[in-house]
Amino acid sequence: MQENIIIADKGPASQTGTWQQQLSRAVRDPAVLCQRLGLSDKWLPGARTGHQLFEVCVPDAYLSRIAPGDPGDPLLRQVLPLDEEAMSLPGFVADPLEEADHQPASGLIHKYAGRVLLIASPACAINCRYCFRRHFPYADNAPSRAQWQQALDYLHTDTSLQEAILSGGDPLAANDRQLAWLVEQLDAIPHLKRLRIHTRLPVVIPDRIDDALLDWLSATRLQKVVVLHINHPNEIDQAVVDACNRLKQAGVTLLNQSVLLRHVNDSADTLAALSERLFEAGILPYYLHVLDPVQGAGHFDVSDDEARALINALLPRLPGFLMPRLVREIPGEESKTPL
Repeated sequence: MQENIIIADKGPASQTGTWQQQLSRAVRDPAVLCQRLGLSDKWLPGARTGHQLFEVCVPDAYLSRIAPGDPGDPLLRQVLPLDEEAMSLPGFVADPLEEADHQPASGLIHKYAGRVLLIASPACAINCRYCFRRHFPYADNAPSRAQWQQALDYLHTDTSLQEAILSGGDPLAANDRQLAWLVEQLDAIPHLKRLRIHTRLPVVIPDRIDDALLDWLSATRLQKVVVLHINHPNEIDQAVVDACNRLKQAGVTLLNQSVLLRHVNDSADTLAALSERLFEAGILPYYLHVLDPVQGAGHFDVSDDEARALINALLPRLPGFLMPRLVREIPGEESKTPL
């Protein structure tokens, strides 16, 4: 499928209100989503079906980058529920990465040597239809400050740990007072060296990168890495670039991971444009994940052979530092598996 790649400096102006107000106004009704984008009524039954399985959530800042009236828009495809989500496909399961087997404490996942992942917030600012945690039991992994102590004790005890990763949901959906407290606790663990934050919020609500966030982020002694999640160059407008610049000024290293998605970014032209646009925004491509086989997302799947062919097509077009690593996450393996 061919899609237009927009020159990002023509993106929308900053949205009005604080990031919290923008999040509160996010579209959460499939009928409103279809109406706002001028979609034919034929899309509504499927959108309602998918919404019952995994609720719609799209903030205005992201919605404004979607071409009205185009059901094939690559940004829309990431957020529009479809009938296909109700299909049961072999191998597509609720917990494709078997994360339930690696939780020594509430809100903590420990799969790989030297690093642990903390579910810093159960909330997201946008519900991506291919999300591998769309069935995750967030109600059991949203600890209070008192309940965080078990996870923090685990980090204190394991001196092999060098990196703490804040994830979710989206960790930046938590309030800054809570995040400042959590990072302060991590800062006090002497063997930790790095703080990594996996987030989509600077992309979907760029105003999230405000002074309050930069204050606690700048205060930590830990080396700071923010891994963004951007799948298509049209997601990067000037507001996103400005948010990235603020993060870089706070001493943050910016990386990006994408998911290879059918009819979103499954072309060499799109992936090449994405890498170039990322670097223009000061972000280095990191991973290109093949789809995690989560129940409800099979219609996004791209075969391994197609994925390898895309990477081979990119090699002569991009310098090595702009080539994302094509990987799959396999439960039980000690690292991501290169394809």
